[in-house]
Amino acid sequence: MPSVKRGVRVAVSRFSRTKFFRTVGPAIMPPLEKATAALTRSNRPLSGYLVPSLVLHTIGAKSGVERDTELMYVPEGDRMLVTGSNFARDTHPAWTVNLQKSPDASVTIKGRRINVRATMIGDEEREAVWAFIENQWPGYRGYERSSGRILRIFRLVPTEV
Repeated sequence: MPSVKRGVRVAVSRFSRTKFFRTVGPAIMPPLEKATAALTRSNRPLSGYLVPSLVLHTIGAKSGVERDTELMYVPEGDRMLVTGSNFARDTHPAWTVNLQKSPDASVTIKGRRINVRATMIGDEEREAVWAFIENQWPGYRGYERSSGRILRIFRLVPTEV
């Protein structure tokens, strides 16, 4: 089973880095995620059927309104790593700004909401974290090279015991 899982991850990783996906993904994925959640009557995003996914609930840095974002994540024990790849665009996604301003957030994973505290990965552990992420998602750092910016990576640590 692990080899099948890795094969799927390699295929998804390669496809998600294509110019085609980076062009159409931002327009297509959010509505598909919402439609899947509505059809299945769950909080599980479409991508959650193929890759570890969560819904990140942040407070808007400017608006103060709760914002929900479907993201792929890399499990790290009971913690989660999320990367602001933004489909390799040259701007950081809004949710990263929200976490910088208000690091206390929550995530929904498989219908369960968990309070978390976000910490941005610093330069001292950046290479080790990238190695860990790429062990799960080969080639994922290609988003950083394609975007021309340093991607923000956050570690989400559950605050509930």
